[in-house]
Amino acid sequence: MRIGELANKCGVSTKTIRYYESIELLDAPERTPSGYRDYDDGAIERLRFVRDAQATGLTLAEVASVLELKSAGSGSCAHTTALIEEHLRSIDAQIAQLTEARRDLARLAARARSLDPATCTDANRCQVIAAGRETS
Repeated sequence: MRIGELANKCGVSTKTIRYYESIELLDAPERTPSGYRDYDDGAIERLRFVRDAQATGLTLAEVASVLELKSAGSGSCAHTTALIEEHLRSIDAQIAQLTEARRDLARLAARARSLDPATCTDANRCQVIAAGRETS
């Protein structure tokens, strides 16, 4: 199949397919006598795997590392599990940071509702932020 058909079947752009070939996530296909790329059904499975792996949060480099293990005939489950667990730890850390940021913003919002705008006389600072930082 030609590149456009492959792109349509996998829901990616032809530019993406060419990029994946350039970074060796996708093997370069055979060429027709007229020079067109000629992909087999294996390209569909490979592209769908790359897309699915990215949807889980894996980077293209991480996807490549899984595919390298598979190409070498090695099991990739332990490696993939380690990558996923690392992403879980990262997300947990981000959630903790966002929770703290939300707590700080909620405190500032509550304080802002109690302030009188008429008392805000500093030409260089907003009392909501200035007052909120002083109580931190």
